Amino acid sequence: MRNLPSRSLALALIAVLAIPVAGCAGRGGLKKGDVPYVARDVGTLYSLAKRRLDQGRYKEAAVLFDEVERQHPYSVWARRAQLMSAFSYYMDQSYTESIQSAQRFISVHPGNRDAPYAYYLVALGYYEQIADVTRDQKITQQAQDALGELVRRYPNSKYAADARLKIDLVRDHLAGKEMEIGRFYETRGQWLAATLRFRTVIDQYQTTTHVPEALMRLTETYLALGVPEEAQKAAAVLGANYPGTEWYKRAYDLMQKHPWTPAKPLGPGELPVPLGMKDAQPVAPGTPGIAPKDQGAGSTGTSNTGGAGSGPPK
Repeated sequence: MRNLPSRSLALALIAVLAIPVAGCAGRGGLKKGDVPYVARDVGTLYSLAKRRLDQGRYKEAAVLFDEVERQHPYSVWARRAQLMSAFSYYMDQSYTESIQSAQRFISVHPGNRDAPYAYYLVALGYYEQIADVTRDQKITQQAQDALGELVRRYPNSKYAADARLKIDLVRDHLAGKEMEIGRFYETRGQWLAATLRFRTVIDQYQTTTHVPEALMRLTETYLALGVPEEAQKAAAVLGANYPGTEWYKRAYDLMQKHPWTPAKPLGPGELPVPLGMKDAQPVAPGTPGIAPKDQGAGSTGTSNTGGAGSGPPK
């Protein structure tokens, strides 16, 4: 009679373990490690996972597809279940788990005919996590890399066209981040730092929608840095490529307020004249009538017409 409670407890535990895995998911928080091992044939497990997927119970489906791989790793269904697990996690918006499952499929079955789709799921997992430009853009860069890898490896696959479109959107997002940082520096008067950011947009993201503004901002920062020639060039490029935009109108108005005239070319043998000495002419040492630096009482040698202590002319 003493053993009766123990026997009842054992029967209760067996009954709990016999409950299908999906029955536990209604309480939420279903994870791989939470699933008790209940041996079932591969057909039963896969069919149950597929039903959960069709019902929109994506997390349960993903865990059950993982069970197929765990219990029957060498079956032909295990390979398919790996990919279905990645898809189910993606539909559940569990993007980290989806990426991990797809990457595991790629590492185990790199030459499989479904490998392009696995690469596509990896790229989508990163793409869906892209944050606005005020946040860190590490995920955005990872999305661009993953999409680029898909296009590079499988340029003719049915996923490549969508990947190319998304690459354009990702690049526009990265350019937007550069613009956001550049504007931040500009509002604080850090002209050189702002200029470098705007130059990055023009040099690396030429096909994005941010280029017109970047050229106008360059016009502003070059003028602030005191290099109107470069400002003129930026405004000219803006006018040639985006003549009807509001950005060009602003750049044009800026250059009208700060006109720049090219310096007159030097003639043969002509020496450049320093700013503020328009009428000055170079004088050779020892010229008659010019006091040497070491002569003349009180001479400081700062003028070619005599020392400062020579007194006024008589």
